Amino acid sequence: MSISAFKHPLGKDQLNWFYALVALFAVFLGWGMLNGMVFMAGLPIVFFVLLMMIFRLDSIIFFSVLITPFSINLAHTSIGIGVSLPSEPLMFALFIIFWLKVFLDGGLDKRILRHPVTIIILLHLLWYTITTFTSTMPMVSVKSTLARYCYISVFYFMLLYLFSKKENLSKFIWYYTIPLLIIISYTITQHAFGGFSEEVAHTAMVPFYNDHTAYAAVICFFIPVMIAFVVDKDRTKKVRIFSGIVLAILILAVVLSYTRAAWVALIAAFCCYLVFILRVKSALIYSGFILLILLAFLFRTQITMQLESNDQVSSNDYASHVQSIGNISTDDSNIERLNRWACALRMFADKPIFGFGPGTYMFKYGPYQKYSERSAISTNFSEVGGSHSEYLGPMSEQGFMAPLFLFALIAVVAQSTSSYMKRTRNRSNVLLARGILLGLVTYWVHGVLNYFLDTEKASVPFWGFIAVLVALQIFDTDQKELKSGKNSTAQ
Repeated sequence: MSISAFKHPLGKDQLNWFYALVALFAVFLGWGMLNGMVFMAGLPIVFFVLLMMIFRLDSIIFFSVLITPFSINLAHTSIGIGVSLPSEPLMFALFIIFWLKVFLDGGLDKRILRHPVTIIILLHLLWYTITTFTSTMPMVSVKSTLARYCYISVFYFMLLYLFSKKENLSKFIWYYTIPLLIIISYTITQHAFGGFSEEVAHTAMVPFYNDHTAYAAVICFFIPVMIAFVVDKDRTKKVRIFSGIVLAILILAVVLSYTRAAWVALIAAFCCYLVFILRVKSALIYSGFILLILLAFLFRTQITMQLESNDQVSSNDYASHVQSIGNISTDDSNIERLNRWACALRMFADKPIFGFGPGTYMFKYGPYQKYSERSAISTNFSEVGGSHSEYLGPMSEQGFMAPLFLFALIAVVAQSTSSYMKRTRNRSNVLLARGILLGLVTYWVHGVLNYFLDTEKASVPFWGFIAVLVALQIFDTDQKELKSGKNSTAQ
């Protein structure tokens, strides 16, 4: 299947059929309105979307990106249905259309199919499917698995085809960033009415985001990308100035969100940026990471004692708020996070191979809590967040393979992107790839403390950013050949 499959210009015969269909629809709509069927007033929108899906599928894909920040999850309203409108129904329709096109057009592009990132993603989906069959709550797992298939199909595979045209890379970023700026404006306004207090900061973005952590995590994706746009001299002066303004707004929004995990994620991304600049070799990076884990394990008792002696709680004072990150004795947010992690580990110990099934953590973790580990905000269901970990939560739901696939994805994305940045002669592409990769780094770090990939808000930039990096590697023709032994050196 090629990019042409996303656009179908109308021939003369098709145009006649199109006019006839529009006329028939207009008559049907008029008849319905005259007979008091008021609900039919919304049918033109449905009709328009269906036509766009047939003739300009590329525009509908970008439209789905555009509306995602505005979507509202009905589970958190009086309706109580776990569906985000209008994004999720549209994503599901795109999911069906895409795989029909793949089937009818003879399969996926072999360049996409053979890429190591795609292979890891397909294995991830396969394991998701297997653990759905072994789930303790099959219907819950089917919904979770279907959502994951939709997100990856639309925002990895479909976007990859669109990204064969380089101008679509920037379109994707701006189609998400511009509406995000509107949400940020709304949030800051609500925050201002509440006196910029920390308490108001937690809910100012409702109903568009459930809480400040998800809101800040998404914003962090785009901060390194805006920096890349600002320093890219190949972009126009207007784009660079506008990107600088957007960057300032994004940074302000993260600061006002009072989200400690987001601040830590940005610091981690900056450290990774230094690794790129200093051209640290991959072997040294992996060795340092392993050494850090070993030191944490060897000195775990001393570290725990030090953290327990920290009694600084979250507050409006930013210095105190930062210090509260390590408070595991009196800060309810941190205590509850540890409680959820402990539950995930106990659940994993009970079902280490297949887990309890995708999406089941929130329904199953209650009995695994210990009274001594509960906080003042503990409940038997995840009203205050889920597993609080992109690694431990899936491990409890899908067994030991779940975090392994995520670690493999991180390693392959980072390594292949680093190798690409050495190959390409295009400086603008290097800056974009670096900005996108560092945006992903913010989420990979944030994922230690929170879990958002079960929502479309985080899934769109997460899978979309990975698609950008893979597209650059596949479709960039301005690459030089390197000896195989040198490709593993980090940029």
